[in-house]
Amino acid sequence: MATHRNEQERLHDRKLVLYTAARMFLEKGYEAASVRQIASAAGINVNTMVHDFGAKENILCELVEYVLNGQFSAAKHLLLGQTEDRVLYYAAETALQLHMAECSEAARNLYRSAYSLSLPSKLIQRNVAEKLTSVVFREYLPDCSLEDFYRLEIASGSMIWGYMAIPCDAEFTIDQKVDCFLDAALRIYRVPEEKIAEAKAFVKRFDYPTIARQTIADMLKFLEKPEKDGSPPPTDVAI
Repeated sequence: MATHRNEQERLHDRKLVLYTAARMFLEKGYEAASVRQIASAAGINVNTMVHDFGAKENILCELVEYVLNGQFSAAKHLLLGQTEDRVLYYAAETALQLHMAECSEAARNLYRSAYSLSLPSKLIQRNVAEKLTSVVFREYLPDCSLEDFYRLEIASGSMIWGYMAIPCDAEFTIDQKVDCFLDAALRIYRVPEEKIAEAKAFVKRFDYPTIARQTIADMLKFLEKPEKDGSPPPTDVAI
């Protein structure tokens, strides 16, 4: 029972549930994976899991927060020694996200669930506003409060999900998708046109399809065999 576990056991169980849920969400889809199925696959009593997490949506929220931190870290790693320009950082981070959704239908479906559900979508928008957009675009919107940036992120976040939701084809390539998103999103934050053009050119310097596939493959590989110490997977991706 949950009340008989010590803190170390409780933490181990939480991590095991997150590992199992992430794997099931990617393999089966968020909607198809039930709380009972996750608990059974993790080898944990369903009542214990509900006690720790509550609704399945709360599990997704924790995974979303981890993915966001991983994306921020991967973008920093990607740009190490390349640039310290904050707008170019934003362009690189969002380009990576678009490519990740494009190279894996499972990843696209996980993003779809995260952006369509109330709690995860609000977590994404708050997190991105606090850690990214309010820092990156302060220069162009000096009078905006953190709450103002959150409201703007609702718009730009909705746009990135809209672009992720539509698969690319010969008529709308991934490069065109990235360009369209950067054109629209950067204008929301009043970035000058010449800076937008610089950002669009900058992201073309990287092999995003390879980086995105490696990122997803590394995550899936880790989820198949968690570390013995129960620590979470690394958030810096070798690119």
